[in-house]
Amino acid sequence: HEESTGGGSHPHRAQRSTSGHVRMSRAVLGGGLTIDTLPDNMTHMEDSGKYYTWRCFGPEDQRTQELWVDMSDIQHGQVRVHGILSNSYKQAVRVALSFDFPFYGHYLRQITIATGGFIFMGDIAHRMLTATQYIAPLMANFDPSFSKDSTVQYLDNGEVFVVQWERVRLQGKESEGAFTFQAALYKTGTITFSYRDIPLPFDVISSAEHPVTVGLSDAFMVTSPSAKSPDDQQRTIYEYHRVQVDTTKITSFSAVEFTALPTCLQHDSCELCLTSNLTSGCSWCNVLQRCSDGMDRHRQEWLDYACSDEVLLDIKDEFNTCKSHYGFMKGYNYGGFIFKTDVKADSSTKSEGLANTGVIAGIAAALVLLLALILVALYINYHPTTASPLYLIQRRKNYWPSWKFQKQQPGYTEVEGEGHEKDSIVEAGPC
Repeated sequence: HEESTGGGSHPHRAQRSTSGHVRMSRAVLGGGLTIDTLPDNMTHMEDSGKYYTWRCFGPEDQRTQELWVDMSDIQHGQVRVHGILSNSYKQAVRVALSFDFPFYGHYLRQITIATGGFIFMGDIAHRMLTATQYIAPLMANFDPSFSKDSTVQYLDNGEVFVVQWERVRLQGKESEGAFTFQAALYKTGTITFSYRDIPLPFDVISSAEHPVTVGLSDAFMVTSPSAKSPDDQQRTIYEYHRVQVDTTKITSFSAVEFTALPTCLQHDSCELCLTSNLTSGCSWCNVLQRCSDGMDRHRQEWLDYACSDEVLLDIKDEFNTCKSHYGFMKGYNYGGFIFKTDVKADSSTKSEGLANTGVIAGIAAALVLLLALILVALYINYHPTTASPLYLIQRRKNYWPSWKFQKQQPGYTEVEGEGHEKDSIVEAGPC
């Protein structure tokens, strides 16, 4: 259930701006993978409140104590102290969850725990794990290998997955004290950060060797032809949303609670997609049978299937938009009532009229055939000795064979992949 990931150093890295936010320069990671930012008019960046609401609690709040998960309490589940992470620097290990965890509306079953005080939530491991797609209770340059007292431990009881960085120290500032904090991922989508020991204020924690941040981030990946060679594919990871927590509120015995908001991805029908009051800006793509605002991890499919094509129709009733034109629409656009059609609205009435005529004709033909069969049966019953009926009865087995359901050839067979016997643990690059 675990895979260690990481990589060596790399000259391109995220930088911190004067406002304290991570400013991501275009970084080429090798292997055709690039991390970049979206244009301002295409992103929901910087604490928009679109995906999560959150509250900070101080030492005087009762909620702070309620959110702390006591890892020594066996009632919470069995705790595992990870030996590799507890004795390593800049390491990341992939761990399987026992439940589907909703992150930005996407259900995930694997996460990657890093020694640097964060959890990487992406599918593709690369050298810049700290750039985006993270849950970061306290992302910093921690070195658990410095002390035997430092541990990275986690538990999973089917309802919540908790990672705790216990008594970890900052590289270069080991004498300043040990940090103890945790992140809890609940099955409901709620995320909590809890802090027990924070010996240093954030403004003195250096970000020269490692980004320093608290918050959430997600991104999507888009594949496009490479500029160097049309035959090669260039994969680019775009960060589309980030929650940046005010680090001045992070002290010992403090906590942050994130509540997941409904997203377009949760709607499984056109009607709910366009009429739900829980979400906004949602569009329905009939080809994919998916509701989205176009900004999520499925963006590549959204573009490939032309779900953002624009043809404006004069339709006022949202519910009837889906019901009346369900068979003709190709993909809704961001406005909700904009979608592409393969059949013009004027021809739909004619098609319906022709369809009705065909149905009536088919019923009439069936009745005529049924009547003919009844007459033939009556004739055979009352004239059993005639040549023609006897011939039919004697030879019907040859000419009217019974139907038999033949066993179909099996489709693709699911096979198990190769095991992870090789030691694939390598050093994670600068974050």
